[in-house]
Amino acid sequence: MQAVLKQWLVAASCALCAALSIPAVAADTSSAQEQAARQQVQPGNNAPMWRDVRGGDNPYQTTQVRGVETEVLMLPAGETWRQLRNGPITIYGGWLIVAMMIIIGAFYALKGPIRLHEKPTGRKLLRFGAWDRMVHWGAAISFVLLAVTGIVILFGKHILLPVTGYTLFSWLATASKLLHNFAGPVFAFCTVLMFITFVKDNLPKAQDLQWLARAGGLFSGSHVPSGRFNAGEKAWFWLGVTLLGVVVSVTGLVLNFPNFGQGRELMQQMNVIHAIAAIVFMTLSLGHIYMGTIGVEGAYESMRTGYVDETWAKEHHEYWYREAVTGNRGGGGAASPAVASAMKEGWKA
Repeated sequence: MQAVLKQWLVAASCALCAALSIPAVAADTSSAQEQAARQQVQPGNNAPMWRDVRGGDNPYQTTQVRGVETEVLMLPAGETWRQLRNGPITIYGGWLIVAMMIIIGAFYALKGPIRLHEKPTGRKLLRFGAWDRMVHWGAAISFVLLAVTGIVILFGKHILLPVTGYTLFSWLATASKLLHNFAGPVFAFCTVLMFITFVKDNLPKAQDLQWLARAGGLFSGSHVPSGRFNAGEKAWFWLGVTLLGVVVSVTGLVLNFPNFGQGRELMQQMNVIHAIAAIVFMTLSLGHIYMGTIGVEGAYESMRTGYVDETWAKEHHEYWYREAVTGNRGGGGAASPAVASAMKEGWKA
């Protein structure tokens, strides 16, 4: 009896599987027939042909125009690039910038600006000459233009479009794109000048280890001597200005001038690298801008006028102060003859 029951169960299972498979076979047959019929009335407009087009294997995909990717009608990597740009890069990049702003705001609220321990003497030292300041502000202004327009291009449709509407945002996005394209080469040129101008004083020295070990006295408030630039400023110079500056400049130029044989896939790769490097660059720059404006008392004045108070020099860059006073420095950072003479006489410059 059990054997007969098993036979019936097996037979019923086979019959059920066969019944379920009939619609699928019929659907496949129907689909194949539909594609064949479409090929007769609409040649080149069916699923197999478009699969070949997407894969780049369609023999009918030809053109008389000769150039890079002129015979490529569809590039699947473009969709991957779009999802990556509009997904992780935009989401995580945006939150990274916001997180840095929150950290800086919290630090300022808790610690406030770093002020001088002693009263200013009124005697001044030349810290940045006219050339130093011109190069710095050229790089700074072009960087800010690129940062603002880049934020509009990358994040605008998420944070501005809902507020401004399509018409105003279209004008803003177009203007940002044009300004971004023109400011890019200017920043690249200024980056080269920045490196040439400041590399000598940003070379690592043994004293930088002490500054790093004590975080420059940022949290303890203790005095840590340093040269013309401390270890934190040197880190910004090498990681930010030099490394990230070169990366965003090179990738930006590849994107800005697409007439040198680069294909779409290379352009997409450069765009991803450009966006990631630019986001990290902007994030780090917030710390540099904070320390150079409201974070450190007297720092902005040094880059605006070129001069710093004697007390500021001793408390923030003691080694450089000694060299400047003794005249062992030349160029930017040395005391000007008139100011040095005034210092000896105690006159307030």
